[in-house]
Amino acid sequence: MPRAVAPAAISVERFFQFSVWGLVASGFLALVGSGYLDLPSTILAGAGLLLRALAIQGLVRLDFSERAVSLLTAGYAAFYAADYLWLSREFLPATVHLVLFIAVLKVLTARSGRDHLYTAIAALLELLAAAMLSINFNFIAFLALFLVFAAAALMSGEIRRSMRQAATPSRMRLRRFHPRLAILSGLVAAGILVLTAGLFFILPRTADAALARLIEHRIYVPGFSNEVTLGEIGAIKTTSRPMMHIRIFSREPASNLKWRGGALAIFDGKRWTNPAPAPVRIPVDDGQADVAAADSHPAGRRLNYHVEFDEIDTDALFFAGSPEKVDLHAQELLRTREDTYRLPYHSISGFHYDAYSLLEDPPETAAAPDPAPVLAPEDRARYLELPRLDPRIAALARSFTAGAAADLERARAIERRLRTGYGYTLDLPKREPADPLAWFLFTRKKGYCEYFASAMAVMLRSVGIPSRLATGFQSGTYNPISDLWVVRASDAHAWVEAWMPGYGWTTFDPTPPDPHPPGFALLARLGMYLDAAETFWQQWVVGYNIGRQGSLADRAEQAARRMGIRWFDSLSGIEAGWDVDAVTGLKRFGLWATAVLLAGVSLCFAGPRMARLLRIRVRVLRVRRGQANVGDATLLYGRMLHILKRRGFQKPVWFTPAEFAASLAGSHFERTVAEFTATYNALRFGRRTGVAPRLSALLDELERQ
Repeated sequence: MPRAVAPAAISVERFFQFSVWGLVASGFLALVGSGYLDLPSTILAGAGLLLRALAIQGLVRLDFSERAVSLLTAGYAAFYAADYLWLSREFLPATVHLVLFIAVLKVLTARSGRDHLYTAIAALLELLAAAMLSINFNFIAFLALFLVFAAAALMSGEIRRSMRQAATPSRMRLRRFHPRLAILSGLVAAGILVLTAGLFFILPRTADAALARLIEHRIYVPGFSNEVTLGEIGAIKTTSRPMMHIRIFSREPASNLKWRGGALAIFDGKRWTNPAPAPVRIPVDDGQADVAAADSHPAGRRLNYHVEFDEIDTDALFFAGSPEKVDLHAQELLRTREDTYRLPYHSISGFHYDAYSLLEDPPETAAAPDPAPVLAPEDRARYLELPRLDPRIAALARSFTAGAAADLERARAIERRLRTGYGYTLDLPKREPADPLAWFLFTRKKGYCEYFASAMAVMLRSVGIPSRLATGFQSGTYNPISDLWVVRASDAHAWVEAWMPGYGWTTFDPTPPDPHPPGFALLARLGMYLDAAETFWQQWVVGYNIGRQGSLADRAEQAARRMGIRWFDSLSGIEAGWDVDAVTGLKRFGLWATAVLLAGVSLCFAGPRMARLLRIRVRVLRVRRGQANVGDATLLYGRMLHILKRRGFQKPVWFTPAEFAASLAGSHFERTVAEFTATYNALRFGRRTGVAPRLSALLDELERQ
């Protein structure tokens, strides 16, 4: 390879290697973004990709023998069986691990064109696996990234092949080769996305429905069944995946709501459970269920809201306050003894319902119900039942409630002492304590909501107040972009419901606020935009069916009609002279608006030409300073042809520069054009950049002739 061509070949080769690496990396990121790739696989594959990136930059040297590659492949074949039988225990995760291994191994060891082709195929399999595992919005971002690298790999691969097979050295300029080819790759990828977007959005999505029977996307959330072990809800709070999106139809602020999903009555020291009597079946008539008593219309605040499940696996329904009416797509609704509501089956992804609820006010300010509710003796005994506990817990409850006479005062005293005297933490204990409540109250003195709620419920029972543990979600986060409340797994919460004479079940929350809430405003704002995009993706892409198409078409038609009517009214008003504001606005700003419009039109037509002339002027000045390159020869020759064309001499397209110079024999331009052509050839083909200033001087001489 000639010495002058070697840097070009190295540059193209490095760009090609980086593009192939990007294919594997974008497929890997799509798998990570799906949330189904385990931590060891993520770390090992990420380390392999980082090692390859360092090798492309020349910082490390990789040299794998064919024997080593064969041994690694054979070893993983045996590991795949072990992964399927004992580690993953499922076909799809084990196969994803295999695809990831092949992709990383090929990108580390690829040498020939066939190896690079296999690497690209493995990267495509990564992307297909991510498409099967996830239907989230981030997949489209990784798909776009994959397309950019694919376009870059195809174009740089073709350049690489042509340079290797060329009989003569390429004369292309390689200045800014990487950014130019990267921009071209991005434009090609954007064009692919734009061309496919029409079909993607016009045709209803059926892939999710087809794959729903094969792949489980939903997340099982413990805490809303008939059994909860201390520590389960704390484990849920360590992830921030969305569980529900809620739209609240209210002009008043609706913060600090509790979305109640379950209640538990029996505590054995470590677990809360419920007896399993037959639930009450509530019929659903034409999609609506009346869950409140027919003759019960208590005064108080009410709230209407819409709940849509994300990837949550539960049969529980979540309500703010006490539901009175529920609209849902089900045949019947189940109500348990603890006043919780469940479906006769587990909900599917995207399940939604509307509810109308009576919100709870503090008993200190709320009017007492009429008639007063009564707790049955057998229920009272059940909600006062205690296991064998550390005697210090009862003594602590009596010390907290000393001096309080009424049940409400004693409950508030225990709630206040727990909130102010103990700390909040999500750190799970390294070993499960023998007596979790005693360990929380007397040893560690900090914990999360389950410990606070369980401690208060037990202490209430020890002083004779019926109580139970309620589970659900706390508030959520309002997203002003989508106008939805986002309830995440990290919002999982447990609190206490205690029976207050004359009022009924009353909510108490002894858990103090988190001393370290997330507070990085920029990341929080970015998260809101991502969640709004995810919501749009789920509604208008994943769930885009015939109904959505009709809704979108109807909205477009209504908007067009409104725009048409307003436009007609505006024209009529101006023509008749009745719209004073419009006429005044035209008189005041009409001249400026016309000037801006004309300037914009002129810029659109003359802008490209002015920009081109400016670039030519800059390059001519650079030539005169002695900073020319080979590419400037063509620019200067074109300038010479433009000058001669104004003088009446036009070069035929089939003439070479030497033939055109010879055709000017006898004219007063003969000598200047002949010298210019010889100097041009020296710069363009001889690469003698030192003669460039002479070309500029000859152009000035032609201008004067």
